[in-house]
Amino acid sequence: MDAKHPHTAISTAGLLIALGIIYGDIGTSPLYVMKAIVPEQINPMLVLGGISCVFWTLTLQTTIKYVMLTLNADNNGEGGIFSLYALVRRRGAWLSAIAIIGGSALLADGVITPPISVSSAIEGLEAVYPNIPTVPIVIGIIAGLFLLQSFGTQIVGKAFGPIMFVWFSMLAVLGVAGVMQYPEILKALNPYYAYDLLVNYPGGFWLLGAVFLCTTGAEALYSDLGHCGKGNIRISWVFVKSCLVLNYLGQGGWLLAHQGEMLNKRNPFYELMPEWFLLIGIGIATIAAIIASQALITGSFTLVAEAIRLNMWPKVKLNYPTDVKGQLYVPSMNRLLLLGCIAVVLYFRKSENMEAAYGLAITLTMLMTTILLITWLRSKRVPLAAIVLFALVYGAIEGSFLIANLIKFPHGGWVSLAIGVTLMGVMYVWLRAFYIKRRLTEFVKIEPYIEALKELSNDESVSKYATHLVFMSSAERQSEIESKIIYSIFQKRPKRADIYWFVHVDTTDEPYTMEYKVTELAEDDVFRITFRLGFRVEQRINLYFRKVVEDLVRNKEVDITSRYESLSKQHVTGDFRFVVLEKFLSVENEFPMVEKLVMQAYFYIKQFIASEDKYFGLDTSSVKVEKVPLVITPVRDVALKRVQ
Repeated sequence: MDAKHPHTAISTAGLLIALGIIYGDIGTSPLYVMKAIVPEQINPMLVLGGISCVFWTLTLQTTIKYVMLTLNADNNGEGGIFSLYALVRRRGAWLSAIAIIGGSALLADGVITPPISVSSAIEGLEAVYPNIPTVPIVIGIIAGLFLLQSFGTQIVGKAFGPIMFVWFSMLAVLGVAGVMQYPEILKALNPYYAYDLLVNYPGGFWLLGAVFLCTTGAEALYSDLGHCGKGNIRISWVFVKSCLVLNYLGQGGWLLAHQGEMLNKRNPFYELMPEWFLLIGIGIATIAAIIASQALITGSFTLVAEAIRLNMWPKVKLNYPTDVKGQLYVPSMNRLLLLGCIAVVLYFRKSENMEAAYGLAITLTMLMTTILLITWLRSKRVPLAAIVLFALVYGAIEGSFLIANLIKFPHGGWVSLAIGVTLMGVMYVWLRAFYIKRRLTEFVKIEPYIEALKELSNDESVSKYATHLVFMSSAERQSEIESKIIYSIFQKRPKRADIYWFVHVDTTDEPYTMEYKVTELAEDDVFRITFRLGFRVEQRINLYFRKVVEDLVRNKEVDITSRYESLSKQHVTGDFRFVVLEKFLSVENEFPMVEKLVMQAYFYIKQFIASEDKYFGLDTSSVKVEKVPLVITPVRDVALKRVQ
């Protein structure tokens, strides 16, 4: 059993957790898919073709591409587009653009999923109470869901699995009842009917945009690989897919039993329910929709945390509300998602209007995953013929879905694309600015300054700044240090300390690495600590640093007792002070145009987020944030003229 994730071994508990965490989005799709495919008059060709398209989309896209193939591309047990990118990013800088497009589109999808899922469930009440105002109820549920995030979802999470088991069982039972109304619907499993719809039905190809809604949760399934493990996902998918297919067939059976009629805003999903069960069914559907939303919110938090560690997102504050592995809460993202979801509900008001905005962004994510997966297959030396076949088949399928979804653009698809493009812009600016800063940060050899540090440490004519002075350094080579740190210690204000510590954090491509290395640069005076932390590990540098120092003291490698004579006799531990250098844009700059725009955008966004000490998890009472100018290209010629 995996120590990191005790639920990844195949077990009943693991299967239940997989049901609760992974299938919320794809599991609630029967609420709105058939409603989107059959808009008004019930046409047998449309019903049979629609069900056939749904079945083969679930088979080709979800079962074969994601469950059978993509789950193999795990990064030490972790999945998702950024985990996949971390596996292949050394094979080309251009892959960062693919990851940015895919990650942004997935986050944009997170703004549409809660409104469409909850709205579709609540609108079932209109069958019982025709004039009920659904918008305030939907906003109330969504607001409550986001407000709960800061407490963590440990308790609720344990209930998700059994509830989703009830939901899927209900889908299957209702589906069987619908099939019994019109058993001929079973012939829809024949792919001929899908072909017939797409080729011969007027505008049939464009219906793929509605069909695609049945598989939007497949990407989330891959993202949650680390929570449940391959085995649990693959076994539970057999049950989930069977229930989904039965329900779609049941809805098709009901539609064929009423062929020729107008739907008149009836939802085939709720029409399968007997009248006495309707309120119970709506209740279960609402809870399932909330679970679907919860899974996507949690996935968005994980995605943002990974993007931060891959230098693709601002270093915003991350909270860990419970001791559950990998469970985190991103306050800034929670607020953005809440405002986005409320805006979507107020703008579209009805779930059928939201269907136009839904799906367009996620097709981009799936295409980007396909490109990264092809790169991964090449790295695994899979035969070229198999890679070409995979690329052609899924390029054609996902390309068709993308083209069909583009018809949604003027009807609401622009909303999800606008959100996605905004997020892409932020990710691009952050990654480009990271490389610009790294290129232009001046590093110097630390060796020539070691003697000067020792002399400053013993110079009693300089007032002591701290017993232990800790600098956060971005220098990757342990023989180097930023020139700005040297300037800060010796010139800005001489900082005398008993021991100087230089701490560097290296983010690894593996998700859960937790290693450190200590280099003694000058005995009892200067140390460098390098932390190697996985891209999913919480950056609690204050805690990790204390642990390292405790280990060094235990091994008698360092003495942290205060060197003040009076305190030394009492064996009092000296104080620790952290210094974080925060760069600002110097006025002494002449830029190339693109870099100028990137850096201006970078520093504009930066003013709205917390300083880096909070991201590193440093104790704010003992941290000094020093502003240092970032000079990109100093102005060469200054036309000053001396006059008498």
